[in-house]
Amino acid sequence: MVLLHLPRLRFSILTSSHSLSAHSNLFTTKSALTTTEPIPITHFPETTVENPVQLSLEKLFVPPDTDVSCDSATLSTRVLKGSNIVLSKYARDAQVVQADFVKSSVRTEDCPSDGLPEFALVGRSNVGKSSLLNSIVRRKKLALTSKKPGKTQCINHFRINDSWYLVDLPGYGYAAAPQELRTDWAKFTKDYFLNRSSLVSVFLLIDASIPAKQIDLEYASWLGQNQIPMTLVFTKCDKRKKKKNGGKRAEENVEDFQELIRGFFETVPPWIMTSSVTNQGRDEILLHMAQLRNYWLKH
Repeated sequence: MVLLHLPRLRFSILTSSHSLSAHSNLFTTKSALTTTEPIPITHFPETTVENPVQLSLEKLFVPPDTDVSCDSATLSTRVLKGSNIVLSKYARDAQVVQADFVKSSVRTEDCPSDGLPEFALVGRSNVGKSSLLNSIVRRKKLALTSKKPGKTQCINHFRINDSWYLVDLPGYGYAAAPQELRTDWAKFTKDYFLNRSSLVSVFLLIDASIPAKQIDLEYASWLGQNQIPMTLVFTKCDKRKKKKNGGKRAEENVEDFQELIRGFFETVPPWIMTSSVTNQGRDEILLHMAQLRNYWLKH
């Protein structure tokens, strides 16, 4: 697949730019979620790779206010498993203790007005948004799931620990939905992205069990062009398809997607591999959200 219409973008994970600075006491405050073993720098989860491939520094996502001047061996212990994300001193208070549905809205101005930081989940219809949300909070039915695409039709806010929000947005690309309804979804979703001041980051879900879709690449491009913070979340990474009829394994599709967008971003977007079936990537997402959230609150 060749993309000719995507402009080269400057990717920024936060809505305002901040220079990176060194801190010698990077881990003075530890996260509630920790690992007991070093996390290797790999393209894929450690359990699926016999010979892990190290990621070079330019392929890593380094959070603002994070020192990466250490040696590669030390840096490798700070990369979240199954991702390109370096763990920072802000990765704390990541546990989910309480999760509650708050409200559904069809206009940005109707969303909660308490100013708490929030993370939005968006992706193609039936990519697994609601399943991932349930996996993150360890609740089977917090967000309704359905085999029928287009189940989510509003901006749904879920308050976590009474201190931040997960937001489930309508899926895009559902051809069977009425044109008028698809237009409404696109309108209020984009309005939410552009005007929601408490939005910390969009988590764009990509189905890793199939090859890259043009609509996903275009969505990532639109977010980048509008300087909306974005993390790529690859779903369904537990599915292992044999290489028949051109099929590829999940990790191959993940790498292909990264290659397709790499030339259009000046800095690499953060990405995480996940599965709502095995809970792969659950803790990594929470740690990543925690460090983005805590940095956002401080600045």
